[in-house]
Amino acid sequence: MRTNSQSSSAPRDNFCVMLIVFHKPYGTLSQFTSDGSSNRPLNDFAFPPRVYPIGRLDADSEGLLLLSDEPQWNERLLHPRHAHRRIYWTQVERVPTLEALRQLERGLIVRGHATLPCRAWLLAPQPSVPARVPPIRHRKLVPDCWLGLELVEGKNRQVRRMTAAIGHPTLRLIRVAIGGFELGNLPPGEWKVLTPIQREQVLLG
Repeated sequence: MRTNSQSSSAPRDNFCVMLIVFHKPYGTLSQFTSDGSSNRPLNDFAFPPRVYPIGRLDADSEGLLLLSDEPQWNERLLHPRHAHRRIYWTQVERVPTLEALRQLERGLIVRGHATLPCRAWLLAPQPSVPARVPPIRHRKLVPDCWLGLELVEGKNRQVRRMTAAIGHPTLRLIRVAIGGFELGNLPPGEWKVLTPIQREQVLLG
């Protein structure tokens, strides 16, 4: 496994064709330059030269972010005609009813945009994930739970707006899979170069 701790000793002036998976922590931008806030840019994580993020995750979202120096990944994974799947775990306030989950699956009108049909389910068992830094806000009298959502589109802050539209605000959001490739147990803030088999998994779905 190649991680960021190993990559710093690799030659940084050679062009390498690669696809990288990064477990983006909370408070990290999906760009290499600072935005002047306290959020960390990708420059802080010792990536090889010439790679760039494929798509994005908001600074307050976590999980699987791909980076590459191969331009074709952008079109293959992001163009709407490919309807490439992404799976998210979202921690929401209260426990949605079955009908609320069906609303998500049928599609909603969110800020004038009709979301495409998706899959939505209550995660069972509820996942055990590393604590977030800083932690989410807890309301003593309001329970929370984790949902799974499988989407084939990625509008700006779409998951958060979808769960808010059914009355269950998102507290925490983690992308756990793209195509057939899963983030697995890669720790937050770590990255690795994907093998040929793992690259094929990304293209599934």
